[in-house]
Amino acid sequence: MKKILLIEDNLDVRENTAEILELAGFDVSTAENGKRGVEQATSKDFDLIICDIMMPELDGYGVLNILNKNPRTSAVPFIFLTAKAEKMDFRKGMSMGADDYLTKPFEETDLLDTIELRLKRASKLAAPAATPSPEDIKRFLESAQSEVSIESLVTERNTKSYKKKDSIYREGEYPHALNYIVKGKVKLSKSSDYGKEFITQLCGPGEFLGYLALLENSAFNEEASAMEDSEIAFIPIEEFKKLINSNREVANNFIKILSKNVLEQEERLLKLAYGNVRERVATVLLSLYEKYGDNANGMINLAISREELAGYAGIATESLIRTLSDFKSEELIATEGKSMMVKNHDRLKRIASGGI
Repeated sequence: MKKILLIEDNLDVRENTAEILELAGFDVSTAENGKRGVEQATSKDFDLIICDIMMPELDGYGVLNILNKNPRTSAVPFIFLTAKAEKMDFRKGMSMGADDYLTKPFEETDLLDTIELRLKRASKLAAPAATPSPEDIKRFLESAQSEVSIESLVTERNTKSYKKKDSIYREGEYPHALNYIVKGKVKLSKSSDYGKEFITQLCGPGEFLGYLALLENSAFNEEASAMEDSEIAFIPIEEFKKLINSNREVANNFIKILSKNVLEQEERLLKLAYGNVRERVATVLLSLYEKYGDNANGMINLAISREELAGYAGIATESLIRTLSDFKSEELIATEGKSMMVKNHDRLKRIASGGI
């Protein structure tokens, strides 16, 4: 049963609206003013919030402003309810991030249809819980087409092919578009003053590149280059901003996808910072296996050189080769040229966590 919070200071409107929603099968909570509404919204989980604008204690605009800043409530669909119908009120509410608007008095069908539309839209735009696949990203982007057609953004004129080792962008350059990997694999790396490469991230189809620089309006802090023949789509900055700004749900779910990637990278880098050589190598092997591994045979489907793998682990190439040889003799992995197969996932996991 979907949970709805109704914030309305007029007793008759509050009771009548709550009755309509309850008869329609919703679990309804009510608040008589904006302050009480914020208290309830931030202490319980709701699927949708309906809020009057003109209220004592705290008006609807203040409620929306507070809820937008709270991670718990920022993605909850928000519908304004008001007796005013001036265009200025509509514009102000929508520009603040409201998802819809109902003008009192309203028909019962209008109320229920609006709620149904917003709940369906929120469900469609829910970010993938697991690491997003190309199909997940495609479905997510397709569901966000209310203001911008994704097909018009990712077209042949906005797509470029790269050969292995080609640079996609360099450290210090400024972004002109959001980079999206259509196919292939890309590494993000930084180089020391002595020219030693450290790989910070490996990316594949369905992932975005350089989004932090774009969001911060800053230069890239790493280089992106193709590890194999790749195809990159470029979504123009203005179109990307229009897509994000057009719908609060789109923005929140896009942030969720990116946040998951950032958290995974932070966890990996933390292990590399404090782990010994065996722990570092085990960590990067598990990372590659979880991202590119074949559960059927344990094969890591990524052509990565020993130098690149050492750069990803943050160790010398000689140390990497010696450790891989040890892992091979311990029957933790098998190697054939650049190909690697994980034979004992559980043991590698124990080593990566500091065990034996």
